[in-house]
Amino acid sequence: MGTDGARRGLRKRWDELTGRQRAVLVATGLFEAFAKVAMLRDLRRRPAEQIRGPRLLWGATALVNTAGLAQVAYFLIGRRRST
Repeated sequence: MGTDGARRGLRKRWDELTGRQRAVLVATGLFEAFAKVAMLRDLRRRPAEQIRGPRLLWGATALVNTAGLAQVAYFLIGRRRST
């Protein structure tokens, strides 16, 4: 078995996944989509003084496929608390 065979073991087609694996993938995708929309809406509405770092940089991270990690980071550390 060559490297193609080894790689093939890690990659499965949709019809080869179990119902549970499909559900996890769909739920993860929905979470990431929701988190991206929420982050971008918050970035657009929040004043620049209340954002830690450049707005453009945070917005660019939302476009990267990060499984929701960039969005969680934005909501935890990217926003300043309003006083």
